[in-house]
Amino acid sequence: MNKARLEQLLVYLKEDPNDPFHWYAIGNEYRTENPKKALEYLGELRSRFPGYLPTYYVLAELYASLEENLVAEEVYKEGIALAEKLGELKPLAELKNAYQNFLFELD
Repeated sequence: MNKARLEQLLVYLKEDPNDPFHWYAIGNEYRTENPKKALEYLGELRSRFPGYLPTYYVLAELYASLEENLVAEEVYKEGIALAEKLGELKPLAELKNAYQNFLFELD
């Protein structure tokens, strides 16, 4: 985690909490060193901005890494449905691939 970048992102979030990228970037900063904190930001991102497609890949992956598999599966499925609805083919392929890998690792 880059503390200087995180501090700057927190300032940006305070200045503009309606920009989903700030929530996303902060959640990503926390992912490796403080996954619970990452869940707070990414979960809030999912709640506030359900149409922000990048959320679903990282949030599902984070839940899977914490062995919260039922929630991870739900998030993957939501992301896949959203990507299909939006016609976003590349993110759709990435989400489907990640979901298949997730299912494979569960076996």
